[in-house]
Amino acid sequence: QVQLVESGGGYVQAGGSLRLSCAASGSIFNLSAMGWHRQAPGKQRELVARISRSGTTSYTDSVKGRFTISRDNAKTTVYLQMNSLKPEDTAVYYCFFVDVVLRNYWGQGTQVTVSS
Repeated sequence: QVQLVESGGGYVQAGGSLRLSCAASGSIFNLSAMGWHRQAPGKQRELVARISRSGTTSYTDSVKGRFTISRDNAKTTVYLQMNSLKPEDTAVYYCFFVDVVLRNYWGQGTQVTVSS
């Protein structure tokens, strides 16, 4: 049973930075992509950033130029570097891994709070 463990959330003032990490406890065969979603209070969960098996990255418009997704060479850990944070970035952030048959694995969520 693969588990994803997140770390790195916290409280930061606007303009600050945080780095989220998500490590898989085991190997996921036929990995297709890794990434991060977030869910703010009263809002739907949204895809924030994604990195494909080949390394192609994509971001939601609101974080482009501020957030960077990366992974380790073994493809067992995914990171989200968040710079120039804004209060509207406040949310619970969830990492995910998805395999080629669209089986999703989720982290437990980590709270990010940005004060104005």
